[in-house]
Amino acid sequence: MIDQLAAAFNFGQQAVALRQERHEVLASNIANADTPNYKARDIDFASQLKQAVEQGRSATQGLALARTSARHLEGQAPPLPSPAEDALLYRVPAQPSLDGNTVEMEQERMQFLDNAVRYETGLMLVNRRVQGLKGAMQPE
Repeated sequence: MIDQLAAAFNFGQQAVALRQERHEVLASNIANADTPNYKARDIDFASQLKQAVEQGRSATQGLALARTSARHLEGQAPPLPSPAEDALLYRVPAQPSLDGNTVEMEQERMQFLDNAVRYETGLMLVNRRVQGLKGAMQPE
């Protein structure tokens, strides 16, 4: 039963975690907009999500929780995805700058906003699924 619940939340959990990672990459791009020779990076979200979900299904080892008392239950969670350094892609600028920086603020802001909206949507969907399961478990 617990395995079925974990599988039900796996996709949402992986998607939200990857959105958070992408948010950090985009924020780094925006923060380094004036840094000479900085190369803008991004994550191929679709391929990373597919890879994370496949790894989540096949992973038998998860994150072990530290117990502070012998009476605590042992807990284990699936590992959260983290894109490898080679998964970060470089952006090709539409107009290269003289200082070698490839950050285009309009594109970064648009990607940042799009990712933020999708992140919030992912959280909302996971929250609704939790609420639906809680409602199903409640006696009438």
